[in-house]
Amino acid sequence: MEPAELQTFYERLVRRLRDRGVVCAITSGLACVHYGVAESTKDCDLLCQTGSFGQLLDLLSTTQLRGDDCCYRGNISPPLDERWHRGGWTSHFEWGGGENAVTLDVFGHPWRESFPWGQGVMGLYASPRTVAEMKRTNRDKDWAFVTALGVRMLEAGEQEGWLHIFDADTLMEWIGQECCPPELTARRPALRFAMQGDSRTAGALNAERKLWEELDRRRIKMLEKHLRQYFPAVRKARVGRKLRLVDDHAMRVELAMEYLPENPLRDYGLEKFVNEAKATLVSSAIVPENALTWLPDAMIYFDWLNK
Repeated sequence: MEPAELQTFYERLVRRLRDRGVVCAITSGLACVHYGVAESTKDCDLLCQTGSFGQLLDLLSTTQLRGDDCCYRGNISPPLDERWHRGGWTSHFEWGGGENAVTLDVFGHPWRESFPWGQGVMGLYASPRTVAEMKRTNRDKDWAFVTALGVRMLEAGEQEGWLHIFDADTLMEWIGQECCPPELTARRPALRFAMQGDSRTAGALNAERKLWEELDRRRIKMLEKHLRQYFPAVRKARVGRKLRLVDDHAMRVELAMEYLPENPLRDYGLEKFVNEAKATLVSSAIVPENALTWLPDAMIYFDWLNK
């Protein structure tokens, strides 16, 4: 399918969910296309309020694409169940298979969420702020999108855009055009340095990015540890069986109850999680120890896991 056809398919899916009263929004790569900071993507990430997962599963189970039914993607996907999504797990679906599969990843929450994502929905899409926070990953390609989304926000008069610019030249260009609000410079030391023309600006931006990358690596590693037992159990249960989506879902819920903790990061300790990431940056000589004072408070992005 052409990118435009895929976008139409995903948008129609969201409209059908909205018709059922479901709060949901397209995010990540396809949202970047919508906001004009990316050219195309084959995938779709969907944010959906966890209390509406039953309606979403019902819609997916009755939605065909090119004659293909929707199914869970592979053996590793956790179930679309609010108990696990409230703890940061995601579910993965597809129509068809192989290289031509049309995929859908569902999130109950962004992994980094400084404000309730449902309050910032813009049309069929998550807000640029939500998308920018989701793009703070350990993948190098995502960081240009973060900065570009921050710029889009500033161009639209949204001051929160200052929090999402990670390119030093771009930041200084905007500093030369307008003043960053004091309440935002207080939240992000790199902004204060930039406003003062401090030579530490680039170092502070780099340290901040490295922290987010390390936090993302640790998150993935933590989830993968639990999936190592879940994955073979799902594979074994599916051997030789052609399961309908609802039956596959029921099986995954049963196995998740046995192998997947509902909220692994909270169980581990959020403050411990963040502090160990900072310690790794210093011990690995990724950033100097004094650069830790240049970092913003990352904990506010994980408070939702305690609710």
